[in-house]
Amino acid sequence: MDTISVNKFRDNLKSVVEQVVSRHEPLKVTRRAGEAFVVMSADDWEQEQETLHVLQSKSLMQQIADSLETHTHGKGYQPTDEQMDEITGI
Repeated sequence: MDTISVNKFRDNLKSVVEQVVSRHEPLKVTRRAGEAFVVMSADDWEQEQETLHVLQSKSLMQQIADSLETHTHGKGYQPTDEQMDEITGI
């Protein structure tokens, strides 16, 4: 994660925010007192929250583990050719 001083952040607010949003990378902004904060796009923050929700849910993590197990052993869902055409829009 890149770091920038609060003064530089304030002086270049528009361009810095545009970079944070377009690069999808958070930016750490430091203050003289040593305190810092992080700037990130709202979309990226929402994705992080969704990821945390999944990681904190035992049932969702179990579903992922079960799915990985069936996929690894080739026992997962196998769509028909017709279903694949529908899924891919062909």
